Amino acid sequence: MPFDISKCARPNILKLEPYRCARDDYPDDGAHLLLDANENAFGPSLSTSYVSQFSKNPTDRGEPVVLDGLHGGSAPIDLLGLHRYPDPHQEELKELFCKIRNTRIHTTKKLTPAHLFCGVGSDEAIDALLRAFCIPGQDKILTCPPTYGMYKVSATVNDVAIVSVPLDPANDFSLRPDAVNETLNQDSKIKIVYLCSPGNPTGKLLQKNDIAKILEHPTYNGLVVIDEAYIDFSPEGSSLAEWVLEFPNLVVMQTLSKAFGLAGIRLGVAFTSTEIARLLNSLKAPYNISTPTSTLASAALSVGSSDVMRSNRTRILTMRERLISSLPKIPGIGRFLGGFDANFLLVEILDKPLGEGGKPDNAVALAVYERLAQHKAVVVRFRGKEHGCTGCLRITVGTEKEVEVFLRDIEDTLRQIYQDRNRSAPRSAQAEIRMEENANAVLA
Repeated sequence: MPFDISKCARPNILKLEPYRCARDDYPDDGAHLLLDANENAFGPSLSTSYVSQFSKNPTDRGEPVVLDGLHGGSAPIDLLGLHRYPDPHQEELKELFCKIRNTRIHTTKKLTPAHLFCGVGSDEAIDALLRAFCIPGQDKILTCPPTYGMYKVSATVNDVAIVSVPLDPANDFSLRPDAVNETLNQDSKIKIVYLCSPGNPTGKLLQKNDIAKILEHPTYNGLVVIDEAYIDFSPEGSSLAEWVLEFPNLVVMQTLSKAFGLAGIRLGVAFTSTEIARLLNSLKAPYNISTPTSTLASAALSVGSSDVMRSNRTRILTMRERLISSLPKIPGIGRFLGGFDANFLLVEILDKPLGEGGKPDNAVALAVYERLAQHKAVVVRFRGKEHGCTGCLRITVGTEKEVEVFLRDIEDTLRQIYQDRNRSAPRSAQAEIRMEENANAVLA
């Protein structure tokens, strides 16, 4: 394996040491008088009435206030202890992540908290990797469009160039490992390869063997990053988080925003080698994960809440199947592109019904996107300007009621658009391009 972190990471980052605070030696356990961190000793500025609405039995300062309503149980968050800085290391939370990903499917080795970085969503990990390994104005990253837009945004912010090796739209947006490896052969400035699996917007899980070909490149001294934001909607055992124990340059990012339904707390993790994890933890802000975020994340990863996640996932997959079976019956709906491994679908919108020879059309797809939002209050995502996605909308799988409303409204909207196109002049080409680019610019 050619990977050498001492030659790949930026020299100034290699010199960093993980943040240390007094809590490493003297914990906030009630036995210490904590007069070291300039915290407010009188507690947070929360009124008694505000705290009481979250508590069964409001207590005196110093005792945890129990938040009600987490799937019929409770999550003990000490609202009256929020004047203390949070745990900078998150060891207990990291252990919970390891527990759910130590499946022993891809290796016999075991993940430990030393293999993890916790960030404010996966976006912090994306940015931290760029800052750790890419010299601004010199190094590059490789992406495989169509893909998640934050790789490009973070690279641009960090003055890092982007090399693209598109997925193969003719083969359900499969990864092209030979083309990726050939590009790595030709450009030694590429430090990070970002792969999205399942892909966004493709919804397709990348093949393990294809990823292995890139990881086994004989001379590439850089990182391979797999973004697994949607992995829990894929078949059991699909996550390659454990594989970081076999490949020292592999990073696997995950989030609680999708299957765990906690987008609001902004918590993502990166599994990787202990050496890379140490770098990421050295350059992060000291207290990047708040106490409420950590507490809610830990509650979500507990046994009872994990059962809730699996139950909700089953309902989402059922609704996904409903969309897969029902959408093609609507005149004007074309093919599904990509795969069925996420909580969304990528579907073509046609310029006229398929039976009349309809073809994927960006103008009609954009019109559907606009009319659904403006007249039906149903918001989907236009992806027609992405590589291989002409005429495509990305549709998130909703609840039973949401799916029912969506199916009714998109059929009605398509019917109205086809009728109106026969009676009115289309927008100018310039206006159409501008509208498509604006709609496609939304990242998430």
